[in-house]
Amino acid sequence: MTRTCIIIGASHATAQLIPSLRQEGWNGDILVISDDPNLPYHRPPLSKAYLSGEKDADSLNIRPAAFYEKQNAKFKTGRVVSIDRQQQTVSLADGESLPYDKLAICAGARVRKVDSPGSGLSGIHYLRDMADAEAIKQSVMAGQQAVIVGGGYIGLETAASLTKLGMHVTVLEMADRILQRVTAPEVSEFYHRVHTEKGVRIITNSGAGAFVGEETVEKVVCTDGTELAADLVVVGVGVIPNTELAEAAGLAIDNGIVVDEFCATDDPNIVAAGDCTSHVSKIYGRRIRLESVPNATEQAKTAAASICGTQKDCTSLPWFWSDQYDLKLQIAGLSQGYDEVVIRGDINSNEGFAAFYLQQGQLLAADCVNRPKEFMLSKRLIAAGETVAAAKLADESIVVNDLIPR
Repeated sequence: MTRTCIIIGASHATAQLIPSLRQEGWNGDILVISDDPNLPYHRPPLSKAYLSGEKDADSLNIRPAAFYEKQNAKFKTGRVVSIDRQQQTVSLADGESLPYDKLAICAGARVRKVDSPGSGLSGIHYLRDMADAEAIKQSVMAGQQAVIVGGGYIGLETAASLTKLGMHVTVLEMADRILQRVTAPEVSEFYHRVHTEKGVRIITNSGAGAFVGEETVEKVVCTDGTELAADLVVVGVGVIPNTELAEAAGLAIDNGIVVDEFCATDDPNIVAAGDCTSHVSKIYGRRIRLESVPNATEQAKTAAASICGTQKDCTSLPWFWSDQYDLKLQIAGLSQGYDEVVIRGDINSNEGFAAFYLQQGQLLAADCVNRPKEFMLSKRLIAAGETVAAAKLADESIVVNDLIPR
């Protein structure tokens, strides 16, 4: 009989898992079940090129429909509500039950919502999927007031896009500085200055205490008492991994579905990949959960191998990116635990720089703004565990290639 692999979620991981399954020798059926009717699409541009109108919906598809047809993969719109590991079936919201031989959970994450008074008013948006981005686009009007709740990457990217579209933007951030959770103070100060120069107002140490309006939001009352006129509100305060199905099925959860280095769960017939997973990083020696397209792609390749009975260790270095105005930030590694920051280039200009994060002389991570060579150098050094003296990293008279240990 034909074997079936069911994939839950039409995510970045799914787009890679399908061809990887075929490459690894899976000749059974592949069925993707997702409550999103769209084929897997690129989500990072939603807050950037798509929101600003530089890209349309069709250009966001990771792969065309014909590709999945060639792979003989089928898509079904629906919501999986439970997994029966003993019977090896999944149940859908409409009551249908479908059997699987192998199951891949690629369910991603969902936005974290605020529950401040008035949070249900029209005009308050979140940004996670294409429908969210389209709703925001329909609400944009040049000259009107936009309030962004959250000064992380999504918030700042959205602020940049709305500013380009002619809106007057205010960013609210509860912490002492924007990007506090992920960058050094020097990098936060750089982006604070850049946004301010573009006309964005940034308010720190304050959040959205309440939203006021009749049916549509009209103003935001900050936790410090400040009142902000608001024709449009976008909330970007993080995401929550979609682990409920796995948890209800008895799989281990630790800030994500627990997987090993082969993306296997504690059920031999179930793998997981992408934003919903938690794994131990060999590079950093601790359990991590990554909201990252590259991680989802690499985990999908590993998960496909596991499904087909091959073990391919997933040990790739975490990396990310963020586009704001004409600045491309490329991030290599994870900076938590750093004790020294080394700046290469002039951080007070808008030409670009690299911020290297060190821990006892060891390179942990790097934030590279318009510095692709330093980004590639950092990825190589971190993955190899190489060390370079801080003074050399900062010295621009030394060309990047000469910083690679011989």
